Amino acid sequence: MRIVVTGSLLVVALIHLLPSYGLLGGRALTALYGTPSLDGDLSILMRHRAAMFGTIGLFLCTAAFQPALQPAALLVGAASVVSFLVLALTSAPYNDHIAKVVIVDAVALVALVVGGAAHLFLRAS
Repeated sequence: MRIVVTGSLLVVALIHLLPSYGLLGGRALTALYGTPSLDGDLSILMRHRAAMFGTIGLFLCTAAFQPALQPAALLVGAASVVSFLVLALTSAPYNDHIAKVVIVDAVALVALVVGGAAHLFLRAS
């Protein structure tokens, strides 16, 4: 079961690390989200978003190998994924790039549920 928790957190970590590519600027953000060229204030906000995803991804990756951090990591990952899914699903329509992010975040949510269930099983035994 420990392998399931670790694997789940690593999957969600990878999903959170991928958008860190957006730190490179407007072209990277356009490639990630299919948005028009982002400059100025919006670029700063979106690049900060990329930095936050990188931070969460690194925390999830660390927690995958530190059992004491796993409950917090599962909660942080769930808060990140669920908040995006709620925003996206209540703000439709969105472009094809965002639709892919919705699908990937749904996969992340499944991984978090599986990892959370495995973590609870370990605590109960």
